[in-house]
Amino acid sequence: MAKAHGVKFVEIVDRARREIQECTIEEMCSRRAAGDQFLLLDVREEGEYAAGRIPGARHLGKGVIERDIEELVPDPGTPLVLYCGGGYRSALAALNLQLMGYTSVISMDGGFRGWKDRGLEIEH
Repeated sequence: MAKAHGVKFVEIVDRARREIQECTIEEMCSRRAAGDQFLLLDVREEGEYAAGRIPGARHLGKGVIERDIEELVPDPGTPLVLYCGGGYRSALAALNLQLMGYTSVISMDGGFRGWKDRGLEIEH
C-alpha cells in the first residue's frame, strides 16, 4: 500500500511535474520493445531496490542522485528514465537533474508499484 503523502510534499511534486517530462508505464514498455536506448534509473532506497526492481534498472537513490549522477552518467544528453515507488520521488529527481543540465530526463508515472500491479517482470 502506498504511503499517504503530506500536502506540502504533494504541492512540490505537482510543481515539479509541470516542469518535467513524464511517461506512463505502457509508454516505457513500448519504448523498450521498440529498442529505444535509455538508462533506466531506480531512485528508491537501497532496501526497496534490493527487494525487487524493473529488469535492467540501475540504482541511484534519490538521496544521492545529484551527488553521484555525473560519475554514473557523464554525458548530460544521455536519455534517462527514472522511477520510484509511485512517481513522486522520481519527478523531484528528474527536475533536479534538469537543473543540473541533463537534457533527456523522463519520470515514469506509476513507478514500481504500477509496474508490479500490472504483473510485469520483476528482477530480484
